This record gives sequence, structure tokens and C-alpha cells, in this order.
Amino acid sequence: MDRFQAMQVFTRVVDANSFTAAADSLGLPRTTVTTTIQGLEKRLNVRLLNRTTRRLSLTPDGAAYYDRCVRILADLEDTESSFLDVTRGPRGRLRVDVPPTIGRQILIPYLCEFHTRYPDLELVIGMSDRPVDMVREAVDCVIRVGELQDSSMVARRIGTFQGVTCASPSYIARHGAPKTIEDLQQHKAVHYFSSRTGRNIDWDFVIDGEIVEVKMQGVVSVNDGDAYITCGVKGFGLIQPPRYMVADQLASGELVEVLPQWSPSPMPISAVYLHNRHLSPKVRVFVDWVAELFQQCPLLSGCTMDANAVCEFAGKPSGHTLRSLIEQHNIAESVF
Repeated sequence: MDRFQAMQVFTRVVDANSFTAAADSLGLPRTTVTTTIQGLEKRLNVRLLNRTTRRLSLTPDGAAYYDRCVRILADLEDTESSFLDVTRGPRGRLRVDVPPTIGRQILIPYLCEFHTRYPDLELVIGMSDRPVDMVREAVDCVIRVGELQDSSMVARRIGTFQGVTCASPSYIARHGAPKTIEDLQQHKAVHYFSSRTGRNIDWDFVIDGEIVEVKMQGVVSVNDGDAYITCGVKGFGLIQPPRYMVADQLASGELVEVLPQWSPSPMPISAVYLHNRHLSPKVRVFVDWVAELFQQCPLLSGCTMDANAVCEFAGKPSGHTLRSLIEQHNIAESVF
């Protein structure tokens, strides 16, 4: 029996809480996974898992062995990495999951650069806003927006979304532009609902340093960033997207900013990985690369920059400076 492989199989079964899910993530037949666990228990002369038709659970011996396996496998990866040719860098398969707008507009345009830096990494990118079970789906890292609820995850802040409230000229022509927060009660919004909870995400504004939530009325709800922007451009209602997503529409006049004196509260962008997993070199270089991309634009980095600086919206030069956007749409500089 290959002891290290047996440890890998055992920890994956525990993490996935399923023989079938562990087999799928490891690319092994289910019978191989079952035989490996049986052989491991026979070799150690202890029962590691309690099995029922519905679920698996660790025995006390299994819990102790699991903790040891996690540490040993992490040490093994560290040791092997230290002896790899540093000119080659990390290697292997890296599976990540990112929101569709971040994937399409920020990551995909620079993938060639990432591959040039790390030619031995096979990057598998899933693009979704849905909750991802990182263990069952064998995902190494996810990028998510907003405050994280799961304490079993470790997160590194890599950027910040600066929001904007806007509407199409056609909507403003029909309904007028709100001048105060109270005016919003007379307007309609396009709602964005959470894939995790199914609930619409409430609007908010930073007023005198305090975050004030506003419940908006609406006639349509979506859970896709591109659909959200399209609904705003078509005049379905006011929208409150990240500013980087609508930089081109603001510059072209398809959308017009309203209530510029009160900005939405910024939203953190985080790279997330499992608490009990070693942060491998391949995950580390990916997270560093994404953070580097976000630093190229103040609307993603959360940093304050001179308004004449060129910002790379959506992963590519937009051709517009922040100053030009301010002048074209009377955007208050304090928003940035």
C-alpha cells in the first residue's frame, strides 16, 4: 500500500464526507477509494470511519489520524516545493471559481500573462455566483465579493469594489433624477438577488460616515452581473453596480450617475481557501497575481489615486482617465 496515497484518499473522503465525491475529485474509481480505506483500517488495526447509508463520521481514532495526515501531507508538499527548480515555479492543476464579471472582464484578458509566468500550471476556472462546496468540488480557491459568513474559510482581502448609483437617460427622462435619499422612494430599481440566500440585496449609502440602508421597489430581479447592467441600460430602473463594471457606459452616456454626493458602501473582494488546507505555492501565486491585477485600478484596489491617472477598467486600458470621467459626468472627486 502506498501510504501517502492512502492518506490523501482518507483526508479527501473525510473532507467530502462521501466516498463517491472523493473518488470523483481524485479521478479514481469508487471501488479503489473503498478498498484503500479498508486496507488502511486493516493496516492500522482500528476503525477510522463510521459508515451508514446516509453519512460518514470519524471515530476518535479517525479524528486523531486525520489531523496527523493533514500535517504530514502539508509538510510533504512544502518539502517537495523547496527542492523544485525555482526557475520553473509551481506546477500542477489549479481549480478556482470566480464571479462571472470578474472572470470575463478582469482575469480572462490577462490569462496569457499568467501562463507565461507559470507555464507548468493548468488553470481551471469556473465562473459562477453560486455557493461552491470547495471540498466536494475539489476547488482550491474562490474569489468572492462581500463579507464572508463561513468561519471555516480563510480569506485574503485582494481588492475593494467602489459602487455607483446610476440610471439610463431614458429612465431619467421618464421619471426624473433623484436629488435626495428620500426621493428614492418614488423610483424603481433593478434588484440583484443573492444566489446563496435567494434574497434581494438591499441598497446602502455612506452618509456622514454612517452606512444607511435603503429598501427599493423594483419590477425585475436578476443574479447575473451582465444582465443587471443590461437592465439598467434598457431603462428598467436605477442600478447600484461596482463602478468598474459600468465605466464604459458612464463614459459613453448610456448610463448617468445620480446622487454622486452619497456613495454606496465599498464591498471587499477576497480570495478564499479552506482553513484546514495548506496554502500551496500554486494557490499563493494565483492569489498574488489577481491582487496585482486589482492594484492596477483604484476602483478595484480601494486606493486613492490622482484623478489624471489612467485606470485599467475590466483588465484592459479603457482609454479614459478618471479626470475625463469626472468632467463628462460631473462625478464628485470625493467618490473616488
